[in-house]
Amino acid sequence: SIMQYNGSAIVAMVGKNCVAIAADKRLGQRALTVDTDFQKVFPITDRTYVGLPGLATDVKTLYDRFRMRVNLYKHREERTIEPKTFAHLVSHMLYERRFGSYFVEPVIAGLDKNNEPYICVMDVIGCIDSAKDFVVGGTASDNLFGMCESLWEADLGPNDLFETISQALLNAVDRDALSGWGAVVHIITPEGVITRDIKGRMD
Repeated sequence: SIMQYNGSAIVAMVGKNCVAIAADKRLGQRALTVDTDFQKVFPITDRTYVGLPGLATDVKTLYDRFRMRVNLYKHREERTIEPKTFAHLVSHMLYERRFGSYFVEPVIAGLDKNNEPYICVMDVIGCIDSAKDFVVGGTASDNLFGMCESLWEADLGPNDLFETISQALLNAVDRDALSGWGAVVHIITPEGVITRDIKGRMD
């Protein structure tokens, strides 16, 4: 499948007045590793991030299109886009191209103006699946589901959320040949965003 061509693992998790999104760093061509520091999670606003698992060329194209549409929204509305609003914008953009779709399944995480966490994931034609605990995407999604079900707890603080999402991602990619080579974690809190790089197995 073209969705497995480059390999990826992205997970978003909800905590208490905070949210986390993490992704691996590997870019591959099937079993061949091409890059070990490929960006898959992008800032949309100060409090909204999007992770793009799927085909690398579509990842770059879609991020540029998202940035353009969010800037147009900001000029027209004179306010910053909320995570839920951004999710619907992304869904609409993907559905526009449903007959020749982008090979990307976006994962969105953010805090709204009331500091309420919002996370969701979509399929290639923009069907939104939001959750109150965690969402996953990429070639390691089956492994991530198992790890997140085991480790996630309600009302985790930023530090505990970082530990939980890191362990879930690292242990999931260890069982997936198409993703890995370390990870990056973003913790979004009302005070700001904490970004940390994690070392993983390099084999």
